[in-house]
Amino acid sequence: MATLKMFNSYNQEVDLLEKHVRDLFDGTSELEILEAGCGRSWPLNLNGIKYKITGVDIDQRALESRVNDARDLDEAILADLRYLDLGSRRFDVIYNSFVLEHVENARLVLENLHYWLKPGGLLILKVPDLNTVFGFVTRMTPFWFHVAYYKYILGRKNAGKPGFGPYPTYYDQIVSRDGIREFCKSHHLEVKEEYGLCTYQVEKGIRTQLVRIVAISVSVISLGRLPWKHNNLTYVLKKI
Repeated sequence: MATLKMFNSYNQEVDLLEKHVRDLFDGTSELEILEAGCGRSWPLNLNGIKYKITGVDIDQRALESRVNDARDLDEAILADLRYLDLGSRRFDVIYNSFVLEHVENARLVLENLHYWLKPGGLLILKVPDLNTVFGFVTRMTPFWFHVAYYKYILGRKNAGKPGFGPYPTYYDQIVSRDGIREFCKSHHLEVKEEYGLCTYQVEKGIRTQLVRIVAISVSVISLGRLPWKHNNLTYVLKKI
């Protein structure tokens, strides 16, 4: 497998994703965008192009916040992505960020996203990598530990409250670099971009540096089988 390219910052990641969406815009037709697992906010700045966003989420509190506070959705749907029917070949862009790891049988979600995407459309995926130190520790620790990590390491004071993450994780095998690449091969998806990102490399502060030291230590103990230099994966996939 090719060496994984790495983002040096969150801004670099956002800039790349925005560029791919903007390049898809032909100057006339409005882009149909699905945010599959929309949460409380939309991360991309697409000012200057025409687009509509349909947001789907299973968390009612988070979706209500998006509708009432952000007010940037053209359509909001409370539903489970595994069992929703949005019709075939409907969307130009589908954005799915840190959702698959929270779903039992995540392949069903990917099958639907592929079905809903137009030929030539883009599927943007952001997932943690199952086969890393971060993925291993997440799978081996209880949910209360995840809440504590969000609250005391990441500094998210609302962690664990209704409408806020973290959410329980399942980590199906497909939520990994190998799993995503296998799905692409079997579903005629071209990998336009594949990047890794290491949160405890790009973020500053004593707490995140301590996490980095722990991650390196676990990787060494695993004899390198568990990589530490990335924990998240970002994909831009084109439906052929």
